Amino acid sequence: MKSNVIVIIIIAVVVTGLTFTFPPIAQDPAYHNFADKRGWLGIPNFGDVMSNLPFLFFGLMGVAAVYLARSDMFTMKGERIPWQVFFVGTFLVGFGSGYYHWEPSNQTLVWDRLPMTIAFMSFFSVVIMERLNEKRGLQLLPILLIVGAASVFYWDHTETLGNGDLRPYALVQFLPILLIPLMFWLLPARYSGLKYLGYGLFWYVLAKVLEHFDRGIFAMTGEVISGHTLKHISASVGVLMMVLYVKKRKTL
Repeated sequence: MKSNVIVIIIIAVVVTGLTFTFPPIAQDPAYHNFADKRGWLGIPNFGDVMSNLPFLFFGLMGVAAVYLARSDMFTMKGERIPWQVFFVGTFLVGFGSGYYHWEPSNQTLVWDRLPMTIAFMSFFSVVIMERLNEKRGLQLLPILLIVGAASVFYWDHTETLGNGDLRPYALVQFLPILLIPLMFWLLPARYSGLKYLGYGLFWYVLAKVLEHFDRGIFAMTGEVISGHTLKHISASVGVLMMVLYVKKRKTL
């Protein structure tokens, strides 16, 4: 197991180092130009705004699931804390993303990305607790949250200086996506229910694909629904998988 941990640490260090060998990456202004701009009921960009509602619903479901879970469902001291932070973060994504899509701009994008880093980093803490070291995972939670928030504020600050740099935010978002499956594979599980974590990862990856093909999907569906709207729905289903994992898992 020790050698597996070393492999994971080396990969994290190498990927981090490689990220900063690239020049600063500014936010593409075209990012805010989404396919479906239709308003309805006085709500601009209705599809992209309202498709964030499942984040609110599933986030609250998760908070309730953690709070109401039996004591034997959480076998590590303080284990509920990062899970509660994760579900609160996903709940806030519903507000942040909805606010951003109401009036897309770099300024509102900050409030879309900030709660996402809360969700990314707290779930990363959960996986470290479950697979690596429960004490270290909990200790790392506030550090990871600060790093995540700092990556967003750093990007926003550099944009105001005319030299936007998304590299830290990209690292915060994608490094856990690389390391978490690796940790699932190399390190022993504490709980059953791995399939729900796999489903959650699948729905998140699908969300990124749908986001990329925003306009193509909008055209393919006869302008009924856009890829970005479906992205929100897909990512929120990933949150639901996390709720099911918390509710259905058993100690191994």
